[in-house]
Amino acid sequence: MTDTVRPPDVLGTLVRDPLVWALTALVLLTFGMDSLRPLFAAAFPALERPVFAQDSFPALMLAHIVLVAVSSGISIVAGVAAGVFVTRPSGAEFRSVVESVVAIGQTFPPVAVLAVAVPLIGFGEIPALIALALYGLLPVVQQTIAGLEAVPHAAREVAKGLGMDAIQVLNRVDLPLALPVIIAGVRTSVIINIGTATIASTIGAKTLGTPIIVGLSGFNTAYILQGALLVGLLAIVTDLAFGRLERHVDRWRFVS
Repeated sequence: MTDTVRPPDVLGTLVRDPLVWALTALVLLTFGMDSLRPLFAAAFPALERPVFAQDSFPALMLAHIVLVAVSSGISIVAGVAAGVFVTRPSGAEFRSVVESVVAIGQTFPPVAVLAVAVPLIGFGEIPALIALALYGLLPVVQQTIAGLEAVPHAAREVAKGLGMDAIQVLNRVDLPLALPVIIAGVRTSVIINIGTATIASTIGAKTLGTPIIVGLSGFNTAYILQGALLVGLLAIVTDLAFGRLERHVDRWRFVS
């Protein structure tokens, strides 16, 4: 009697996947918040406008994601480059300076950075990008340094023995082995920026913080809950997605 190969239970896997549930909830709430108007009206009967309507939630979501993506991209490129530089012999003497600078970037609250940037640059997305990029540097730099320092010395020696130069060792040995740790730093940086980007609405940038700021100024708790709920779900979806990416990277490193 031959054993039959059972096909993978794709539907069951999707049903049990928390990322699918979180992403579904995020999409439904982003595009269907107005359908919850009766619920918010019942929960907050004193409010004349229980659902934020000054801008659409899909537009706010898109603007928030773009702001976080661009600022995080700057943090990732600059942070990884700085981490690589200070772990090379030519940049080792600058390590303490780089670590101090990126630590200062997160020591100052983003509100303080915005307060300094606005008089020089003006209102809008640019000062928000500067504040978020500076605020997201520290985890990327720290984890890049930690990941590169954790690479076994023997692996580098083998690569050099095979005739690789310094650039090839970095690209083929150091960065691939340090990648899981670097991704962990990127994960932390992006999650921080998702939450921090909400305050960019105080200087005219369109984000999911807009209903929160309007709700706080107008004593509208419903607006605050709507913005906070979407920000929280976006952070959860992003965190779960990065967790999935880390597992794939670990599996790829094991196979390769």
